[in-house]
Order: sequence, then C-alpha cells, then structure tokens
Amino acid sequence: MRTFYAEEAAYIAAGGFGKASFAGLAACLAPDVVMYQAEALPYGGQWRGSEGIERFMAAMSKVWQSLEFFEQRFVVDRDTVVVYNRGRLRARATGRVLDTSVMQLITVRDGLIAEIRPFYLDTAAVIETLDPQSTEA
Repeated sequence: MRTFYAEEAAYIAAGGFGKASFAGLAACLAPDVVMYQAEALPYGGQWRGSEGIERFMAAMSKVWQSLEFFEQRFVVDRDTVVVYNRGRLRARATGRVLDTSVMQLITVRDGLIAEIRPFYLDTAAVIETLDPQSTEA
C-alpha cells in the first residue's frame, strides 16, 4: 500500500500521462481492478482495469499539481484495508491548496489492489479548490 501511495504522488507531481511512468502503479493493481470515484468530481466515475486506472491518474494529474500525505493510517482485516489519508493537494489551474482527508476502502486479492472506494471529507471543497471561477477558496 505504501508503494502505491508513493507511486501515486510521484505520478501526480510529474504531470501524469506521457510524463511519468505508470508501471510502478500498475505493479500494485490486480488486472480487473476497479475504482469508484465520487461522480461530482472532475475525475468521477468508475475506472476499470489497469488502463482505466491509468486514465483516472491522467485525469487527476490534469487538475492536481501535487499530492502530499502528512498522515496515513492503515487498518487491515484479511483482504480489506481501510486507509485514512490526511494530506495537501495543490490545484494546477488555480494554484490553490486544499488540506483535507480521504478515507479509502480497499480490497486486496493475491497481494494486489482489486477495488478502491474513496470517501472524501468534503467533495464541495475539492471542486471549489479546482474551480478558477470560485472566489471562495
């Protein structure tokens, strides 16, 4: 799990698709992996397979410049991992910074990530941070 998060942060910082290797992330994923993102987010929806996760990471890299984790807690129960992430994200378009928390419910199969379900502390704050028209952030 720690490798996955380190690879994710490096991928985002490098600008995503075409600028960074996805191989480190792909090595952590089951072939039939699926991620469920909140529909309200610019990268919302269901992302399936390694190719889907790569498209998700490219979409996320377009909107976020950096992703730093200050605190991560892992709770493991057989094939289920709950991860509490507290961190800071910087938006590419606005330069705004969001300090937030995301809880993720992750299913692991044969040592690989098979399913990811993130739960954001505040999706409205995420959208506002990314919106160049917003004066609230």
